[in-house]
Amino acid sequence: MKRFWPWLKILGALAILAVLVRQLGTQAFVDGLREVDAAGVAAALGIGLATTVFSAWRWCLVARRLSLDLTLPGAVAEYYRALFLNSVLPAGVLGDVDRAVQHGRESGNVPRGVRAVVLERTAGQIVLIGASVAVVIGIPSVVPPPIDKVVMIAGLVVVVLTLAAVVTGMTAGKRWIHSGSKWRRGFAITLADLRMGLLTKETWPGVSLLSVATLAGHLALFVVAARAAGVTAPVGELLPLMILALLAMGLPLNIGGWGPREGVCALLFGAAGLGSAQGVTVAVVYGVLALVAGLPGAGVLLTRSAAGFFKTFNTRRSDTPAAPRTAARVVRTPAQIGEPR
Repeated sequence: MKRFWPWLKILGALAILAVLVRQLGTQAFVDGLREVDAAGVAAALGIGLATTVFSAWRWCLVARRLSLDLTLPGAVAEYYRALFLNSVLPAGVLGDVDRAVQHGRESGNVPRGVRAVVLERTAGQIVLIGASVAVVIGIPSVVPPPIDKVVMIAGLVVVVLTLAAVVTGMTAGKRWIHSGSKWRRGFAITLADLRMGLLTKETWPGVSLLSVATLAGHLALFVVAARAAGVTAPVGELLPLMILALLAMGLPLNIGGWGPREGVCALLFGAAGLGSAQGVTVAVVYGVLALVAGLPGAGVLLTRSAAGFFKTFNTRRSDTPAAPRTAARVVRTPAQIGEPR
């Protein structure tokens, strides 16, 4: 089952898109591609830079609390590369996996490097889920019945797991680390990293603030997409819909973010009286702009690949043994032949 799961996620995303095409036609998708202009591209690059810096800064805070070396410029470059890979590869998380493993190898601790990235992304998801729950509770009229239950369940699960992790880690962490169970030791170490990386008073204010700033950047890009698609509704009316659309992008049935986002936008915009086709168009514009925002990561990827190639090439040249020198032939004159040696 584990081997087929990536393919099931891709098929799920394709199924969602196929249903939308059957119900709404292809015009909504075509319109989304047509509405991207130079102004939208410039806005996407600017907003993308801000959100990437905020996210990379959050990663630095978590990594440093876990005793991992990470500079902000290096984190920004790695984050850009991960964003680009997430947008062009299936599942939407392979770039983060590569970022985690690479940083872990460079730091000499792959498990802790992976946990740092997981905790950093988890912090952003907690803020997003909290905002989604607030939308469901505060503005229930904009959320169709199937979505409100999903959001509430997701929020409840996150809250319960977070509280359980904190309580369990505080009461049993040290005892489990010294127990004989390898699984328990690993779980206790994970809980300790969770507390150290996210839940201490030195970490959580900065991580929370940066997560809110990152969410604001994503919402700003969604507003740009809506205006490019011709939606004139007030921003206050659009923000609840966009928060839930961003939450949908985290569902595992997606191809670089595509699939659930378009489906949820069709439902939400239709329920809000803005038109399901308009919702799909906004989602498509956002998807294109998000891809544009991550394009600097392609430059980072190419630069790193070229640097690795030349490093390997130079290493092979330096390791190639030089051709052995042929001993010079000594020619002796007839007078030297008779001389004693």
